[in-house]
Amino acid sequence: MTTITVQINDEIKAIPASLSLTDLLIHLGYQEHNFAVAINEAFVPRSQYKNTCVQADDRIEIVAPMQGG
Repeated sequence: MTTITVQINDEIKAIPASLSLTDLLIHLGYQEHNFAVAINEAFVPRSQYKNTCVQADDRIEIVAPMQGG
């Protein structure tokens, strides 16, 4: 299996190549929809997760909303 290296929430990870963003989130164990994702500082609309391919050296931020004031 070919792998690529990406940065996820400031942590370098090796992941299988040719993953869509949806596949990556499943691979990482994200099953809820209470988060947003940015790749290289650009937020990706949830409707585009399946069509967005993760590339080597991408910087991916997975952020959950915070409660409080």
